[in-house]
Amino acid sequence: MFNRFPAALALLPGRRLLLLLASPRRTLTGAPRRLLGRMEPAAVRCLPGEPKLTISFRLDGSNKRMLRDQDEPVGKVLARISNGLAKSQGKAKKSKKKKKGTQPGQTTPQQEPPPPAVKLRFDGEEVADTVPNGAAWRDGAVLQVGDVAYSVQRNAPTFVTAELPASLLSGFPVCPNLEVEFGNLQDCEFTWFKENAPDASPEAAEGPPSQDAGWTEVGRRRVHVPSNHDIGFRLKLRCTPKDGGRGGAPKELVSAGAVEAGPGVCTFDNRHAYTLKEAEWPAVRVVTYNILADVYAQTELSKTVLYPYCAPYALQLDYRQNLIKKELAGYNADIICLQEVDKGVFVDSLTPALDAFGLEGVFRIKEKQHEGPATFYRRSRFKLLSRHDIVLSEALTSDPIHSTLLEKVSANRALKGKMLRRSTVLQVSVLEDLHKPGRQVCVANTHLYWHPKGGNLRLVQMGVAMQHLSHVISEVTPGAPLVFCGDFNSSPHSGVFQLLSETEVPLQHEDWSSSGPEESCSMELRSGFPPLLSACSQPAYTNYVGGFHGCLDYIFIQPDSMQVEQVIPLPSHQEVTTHEALPSVAHPSDHIALICDLRWNP
Repeated sequence: MFNRFPAALALLPGRRLLLLLASPRRTLTGAPRRLLGRMEPAAVRCLPGEPKLTISFRLDGSNKRMLRDQDEPVGKVLARISNGLAKSQGKAKKSKKKKKGTQPGQTTPQQEPPPPAVKLRFDGEEVADTVPNGAAWRDGAVLQVGDVAYSVQRNAPTFVTAELPASLLSGFPVCPNLEVEFGNLQDCEFTWFKENAPDASPEAAEGPPSQDAGWTEVGRRRVHVPSNHDIGFRLKLRCTPKDGGRGGAPKELVSAGAVEAGPGVCTFDNRHAYTLKEAEWPAVRVVTYNILADVYAQTELSKTVLYPYCAPYALQLDYRQNLIKKELAGYNADIICLQEVDKGVFVDSLTPALDAFGLEGVFRIKEKQHEGPATFYRRSRFKLLSRHDIVLSEALTSDPIHSTLLEKVSANRALKGKMLRRSTVLQVSVLEDLHKPGRQVCVANTHLYWHPKGGNLRLVQMGVAMQHLSHVISEVTPGAPLVFCGDFNSSPHSGVFQLLSETEVPLQHEDWSSSGPEESCSMELRSGFPPLLSACSQPAYTNYVGGFHGCLDYIFIQPDSMQVEQVIPLPSHQEVTTHEALPSVAHPSDHIALICDLRWNP
């Protein structure tokens, strides 16, 4: 668990150092003694306000972890370490005697060895036994257990999460899931290794790579992209947590499986040619993308009815995540709005991957579906000022600003009941432009009701959303432009599109009766905003499955505040239909990402 760290000899008292130089080298277990000047680490986690601290170190061949009170005298801990070691050594000697055996009637004198001396020193002085643990275990102190010395590292950078993805594909970025405490991921050190022979035994991965002839160094970045030469071989990552120049105990991660061949050309590869570099300020690159939640991709309906043409392995989450991460990373976006994000995918996959590419994210789950929208923003361009997420159905009934709309919806009990059963959320994030402090933008992200006959319900949902956004901008960030992204499940001929682009929907619009006479509802609906512009216009389709294709996804902007500088072309129809429809081995979702560069008036 712990690796050896160099320690300053100055931490050892001078007299003790002379004794170490003069005395023969011994160990607690008989193993070869470490070189003088190198000490094992003793990691101490001690936070103000917490009653306990933990002390972790490797002793006599095993890892020890002690949980102690911060106000306990340190002498009690040292005595416990000494007594514990004496007992383990006594058991070991008895075991050896039992193996050798004794003659009948013969007795063996029972002489227990004295407990090994255990001391804690700081700046060459022994720490008094009465000092509380919270004050005694200082960074740079030396724990002496017999003739073994440990360098105390208090609140040293530590990986609390360190995992490699389950699936590795040639040509696709391998983004480790890392979480560091008392450190900074941007400061951490990374070294990637490739095994020299395929199908090596797991035992071959145990030793440090620098001493292991079975591994060859192949990279020193946080994200590694395997090549075709790596197919059939496992990868190993040695990562050292750091905070500036201060380091902690390194971790070694070995991939569970070998690198596999990638799918070849993907639908997004040609699009990346337009996004090789980040947009230059004051331009902002925005992406909206429904990435297909795993909870929907793995249903029998999806496998047999919706996507029967898609190879089963290409619907697996691990495989699709490789494609999604490569696709998103290649867009070099400043703002990314995603829909249908599984909670586990956000935490374990997207967040660590996009963090490595300079983006931070926020997530809002839809409780009933266990998925929801996620918004990422480039940390070098934006700072998150505030969030104003709502559940549309809850806001309709609880927020007075929707009282008029609630009164109209309540006229139809069936429609109101259906509306209140939906857990659709609106994610609202207020971002500040770091290049021009004080300049803010309101980014909205949602995924409206999906049913083809649910136009009336989507209109009500959008009515709530627009009223909420108008309120947020007027009360929280006056004058900030709106960027509204999402899967609206609405065509350019729908009432939702008309509401956004023309500001109102008349009471005779056909969507009010889209789900039949029993749920029809006629009302005039206004957005509260000037006409918005669909930044990517009206593509022939953004969703393409076997039985349907159409434009459902949008990036709406306020044209008086932002202008469209560039729209990234969608994949060609030939690319989309190479494997019949979406998703496929070359495309991870049934939707297509929309990407555009917006020039934000300085």
